[in-house]
Amino acid sequence: MPLLWKGTVSTAQVTVLSAALALLLAALTGICRLSKFRLIRGLALVYVLTFRGIALLVLLFWIYYVLPYMNIELSKTMAAVLALGLNYGAFGSEIVRSSILAVPQGQWEAARALNMTPAQRMFRIIFPQALIRMIPPFNNLMIELLKASSLLFFIGMTDLVYQADVLRGLYLQQSTQLYATLLVIYFILASMISYSARLLERKLSAGRL
Repeated sequence: MPLLWKGTVSTAQVTVLSAALALLLAALTGICRLSKFRLIRGLALVYVLTFRGIALLVLLFWIYYVLPYMNIELSKTMAAVLALGLNYGAFGSEIVRSSILAVPQGQWEAARALNMTPAQRMFRIIFPQALIRMIPPFNNLMIELLKASSLLFFIGMTDLVYQADVLRGLYLQQSTQLYATLLVIYFILASMISYSARLLERKLSAGRL
């Protein structure tokens, strides 16, 4: 249990940090995709197409094993957070963009009628309404990110899968119980993400029709 607990803490830490980076990149890129400036839209689209099209494991290997040849050496945790954040941020940007576009056109027109600046329209009127629409798909995305963290085993990070593999080598006859425990731990972590998302959605939806 001490080894599994250590792996759980490591997995949870990487998941939280990666999720924060992914959500930040998703919000920025999703908004930039709707910019009136072609250059900003183009740069955002390049990021989305690039990191959405690269296999996560390949990206992880590239960041951890290839960047040191360019004199950019990152710790295992930093490499994991960067790979997961960049990959899932690209997917999340489409959630942000589509949620913003789903806000009724009347809300945009009302904000313009109040003579609000584009930034005021976005962050005071449009984005808060779009945020409620984003929560369910982001809930699924963050659970996928949690499960994808199992790939960190391939760069030798001491996450849940790594610790389970160490224990399997020590207690080969208990492999069934060991991997059953692993399934339960991942299920509990995923349930915590879902519960947090439901609480946030309930709070943001309070008082709205």
